[in-house]
Amino acid sequence: MSEKTILRALKGEVLPVPPIWMMRQAGRYLPEYRATRAKAGDFLSLCYNPELAAEVTLQPIRRYGFDAAILFADILLLPQALGADLWFVTGEGPRLSTITDQAGFDALKPAGDVHDVLSPIYETVKILARELPKDTTLIGFAGAPWTVATYMIAGRGTPDQAPAHALKDENRAVFEALIERITEGTIEYLSEQIKAGAEVVKLFDSWAGSLSGEDFDRYALAPTRRIISELKARHPGIPVIAFPREAGAKYVGFAKATGADCVAIDNSADAYWAAAHVQVDGCVQGNLASSHMVTGGDALVRETREIVKAFSKGPHIFNLGHGITPDADPENVQLMIDTVRGA
Repeated sequence: MSEKTILRALKGEVLPVPPIWMMRQAGRYLPEYRATRAKAGDFLSLCYNPELAAEVTLQPIRRYGFDAAILFADILLLPQALGADLWFVTGEGPRLSTITDQAGFDALKPAGDVHDVLSPIYETVKILARELPKDTTLIGFAGAPWTVATYMIAGRGTPDQAPAHALKDENRAVFEALIERITEGTIEYLSEQIKAGAEVVKLFDSWAGSLSGEDFDRYALAPTRRIISELKARHPGIPVIAFPREAGAKYVGFAKATGADCVAIDNSADAYWAAAHVQVDGCVQGNLASSHMVTGGDALVRETREIVKAFSKGPHIFNLGHGITPDADPENVQLMIDTVRGA
């Protein structure tokens, strides 16, 4: 059997039809997901139930035949494994106990202790490695240190990551110690996912765009480089996708600077610009606006074709520029896939 299309693209091969998957492809837009989540009771119970987490990971593969499945989990499971309190407020999202001083940092667990909490996630990966179709790539993931830190410092998502910026400016020692601990924990977490069967891992730096200049290089780029370097030392040949969302001009050279095999780009970046300035260094993933999954129609088809065309001269994995939203229409997802595959 020829190698899986995602793995071929990640090695730099230009394919006649780009492989395709979607961020958050296992999610609330699917009725079968909503039924399974109801069975689990709540979001965290679903994440930590290997059988049900594997089931929701498999659902979009059964329905759509994506080229990859991404492990169903959450970037905030790592903070919980490090000792933070984590809960979800219905309709509002995650809440965490906050770390704003040395005492808060000192209460965290060592990075090597995360496996006690995260072992069910590894079990999910093992189930998926057994049950996925043979031509479907299994992607593991974690949040990048800056993004995870923003939640741990603020205790929730914020529009501008102001609490994290404030701690960075006012108590650099605690801030950098936290980035270091998250970096170490992420290496441990992703390494175990790979041991369990993940064939690719992805780092989500959802708030990278709020860093600029030297701060971007120090807290988005450098931790990503360290994580990738360590993972490749432990697991030679493991491909890594990096997603420094809304990095803008900082996307240029990010793959070379970090060792990433692929850079995922958000939909604020023009596809032709990204082909000229980012894809020259290797595989690019992206970057259809997730709003098209809600609105559908001719605009979806037109924009999908344009992105495929823009990236057609280099290695490309088709994806959205951000996660699919709960109000998306499942039929629009099929329309997108049919358009990419030329059906």
